[in-house]
Amino acid sequence: MQRTSLFRMSPRAAVFLALALCAGVAQAVGFDVHAFLVHNAPQAAGSLMALGFIGEIDGSSIMKALDGVEKKLTDMSTKADAEMKDLGKVTNETKTAIENLGVEQRTLAERLLAVEQKSTATGDDVPAVKSFGEQFVEATSYKGIQGVGAQQFGRVSHEVKNTVTNAIGNTFSERRPGLVEGAFRVFTIEDLLTAIPTSSNSIDYVRENVFTNGAAEVAEGSGLAQSSITFTPESATVQNVGHFIKISRQLAMDNAALAAFINRRMVYGVNLRVEGQLVAGNGTNPNLAGLTKAGNFTAHGYTAASLTGMQLSATNRFDLIGKMIGDCALADYPADVVILNTADWWTMRLAKDAQGRYLLGDPGSAVVPALFGRPVVASNAMVAGKVWVGSLAQAATLHNREGVLVDLSDSDENNFQLGLVTIRAMRRLCLTVEKPAAARYGDLVPA
Repeated sequence: MQRTSLFRMSPRAAVFLALALCAGVAQAVGFDVHAFLVHNAPQAAGSLMALGFIGEIDGSSIMKALDGVEKKLTDMSTKADAEMKDLGKVTNETKTAIENLGVEQRTLAERLLAVEQKSTATGDDVPAVKSFGEQFVEATSYKGIQGVGAQQFGRVSHEVKNTVTNAIGNTFSERRPGLVEGAFRVFTIEDLLTAIPTSSNSIDYVRENVFTNGAAEVAEGSGLAQSSITFTPESATVQNVGHFIKISRQLAMDNAALAAFINRRMVYGVNLRVEGQLVAGNGTNPNLAGLTKAGNFTAHGYTAASLTGMQLSATNRFDLIGKMIGDCALADYPADVVILNTADWWTMRLAKDAQGRYLLGDPGSAVVPALFGRPVVASNAMVAGKVWVGSLAQAATLHNREGVLVDLSDSDENNFQLGLVTIRAMRRLCLTVEKPAAARYGDLVPA
């Protein structure tokens, strides 16, 4: 892929660069950003600032239509590729269909932009709110009885309201700026790892296998005892994690805020996959070797029978986690974190004693997630029903080859012919687990 624009960002800085990326999209397709900002500064600023809000737009039908057009563009691009392969050219029918889809996508983007602009309009005068009495005496039903004798009054009713419609009689629903975003996970696992940069495509290291300590007291003039250490060579490959999406050139030019949001989602998608790999990667190329890969941890080894034999509860999750923390300390790797699935953590957080009192604090109190003095990380990347306890700072190292890379190109495949822009996000990294003895892992409720 030929790059027409390139942005580099670290995982933590990704969100702060989302707004800047929209300018890159426009530049990548030949759009005069400076002229646009000079002649359309208020509108452009409104659209770009809309990215900073997580609000609600009364435009779900527009967003659905945009999704549909994007899928059609992908299908037509595939069709065009097939025609180029079979016929040596793209048929006029296909070109026309792609052009029409581009126009439709641009029109929908303009409608969405109009919704955002209308929501920020402040020039309309707000009518004064009338009191209940003023509404009543001005009601047609009340005016109709004026001049009629008291004996003919009968019943008069009028609904008084504390809301006011605009002077010209049109009713507008409430619209908020920005896009209705989907879920955005808060990433926590990576922040706990020891991270170092690397310039290589693989990491080779030597892991201590067995250390037999022969150190002992010795009388003067006597020989020293001998110790022994065995080692195991290990190697891990730097892996690529990434994805791409195609948007029309018109969308990139005409709705900068939406294009920037797409960039933000692209970066998020990469880091979401990375967090899952850090925990559950199976080590088979091109997967990372995650914390729960066989050989990267020490099994806690407890069964329901063994816990019962130690006068502990086989179903009490607290007992098991306490034993795992103690085992780490016995191995001279004091645990610094407990990793649980989000649902499992909340099951424990809501546990009560025989009198119905919450074990981990009342619902109204701000309870820091912790067990036995160790912080708890609740992550959906951890498999439900499993628990990881250990010294994460000692056990594993994250090697960053490249941060999240966002590339924009109109020269990918037949993008130039079809008026499309490809956005690609990619990251290169490697995880090495040097000390499996520093981690314990297994079933949260052993059988």
